[in-house]
Amino acid sequence: MGISILGMGRYVPEQKLKNDDFTRFIETNDEWIRTRTGITERPMAGWEPTWYMGKQASLKAIEAAGIDPSQIGLVISCTITSDFLTPSMASVIQHEIGAVNAAAFDLGAACTGFVYGVDTARRFLETDSSLKYVLVVANEALSRFLDFTDRTTCILFGDGAAAAVLERSDKLFSSALFSDGSGAKHLFARALSPAPEVAAESDFEDPIPEGPMHKLQQNGKEVYKFATQALPKAFDSAAEKIGITKDDIDWFVPHQANIRIIETAAKKLDVSMDKFIITLDHYGNTSSASIPLALSEGIEKGLIKRGQKIALIGFGAGLTYGGIILEY
Repeated sequence: MGISILGMGRYVPEQKLKNDDFTRFIETNDEWIRTRTGITERPMAGWEPTWYMGKQASLKAIEAAGIDPSQIGLVISCTITSDFLTPSMASVIQHEIGAVNAAAFDLGAACTGFVYGVDTARRFLETDSSLKYVLVVANEALSRFLDFTDRTTCILFGDGAAAAVLERSDKLFSSALFSDGSGAKHLFARALSPAPEVAAESDFEDPIPEGPMHKLQQNGKEVYKFATQALPKAFDSAAEKIGITKDDIDWFVPHQANIRIIETAAKKLDVSMDKFIITLDHYGNTSSASIPLALSEGIEKGLIKRGQKIALIGFGAGLTYGGIILEY
């Protein structure tokens, strides 16, 4: 059993942070950022909470799908930047969009979140015949968790949301999900300080510097090595399950982390960059929202058409990674 994407929507804040804006508070310049990341600007949430961005994207997806919100049976919110410890963003969005008959929960798989979310939605649709539609929304306000004194991370990330309404179908579908927790220490943001007794014994805690609380920290070299291996492995694993090859894919929609990562992975796959949807130049890295933002934009521009085979490839903190191959 596969799924059909009935409608998609996206929302990004109007406020933008351009490369030259960073020169006011850190030592960098536009050329340095562009050549190393491919990013020229990124949206920054001002007053917009995470749930608000998710709500706006969800309402647009529902409108595009042509359904009533009350027909949605499940809302999955993919986020690592919730506005609350509790309640979930999914519960807030469920109420705000009028999905009165839906269950709701958050899913935290970082930049692989949308891939995990779509796969989870498909499994619910497969096992519950009473479930007609599932809304998967990825919403992130990463700017609130950035250390703007660290030029290696603060230049990378943007804020935004995108959503998809899904239903069951007999269309092509395959997925492969992975996690390598040994690399969790390479990309993280602390919620609590570690207990000294635990840190002394833990392979995870011991190598991690204390750093600023609640701020994203990254070992760029290790994340790059992981990502350039994870992208082709995720695709190959999903493709092998259904006996197709890279030549059968019309569009690759990868997590929009860094143009160098995508270019290196494309070479390993032996796939032309012309088959990759790229939006990081104007969105930056929006974590779980990056894949659906790119997918939504590709559909709106007419690049992605009905009947085409699409590969969604995510990789991020956890370290999580995964791939989905589906027919749009």
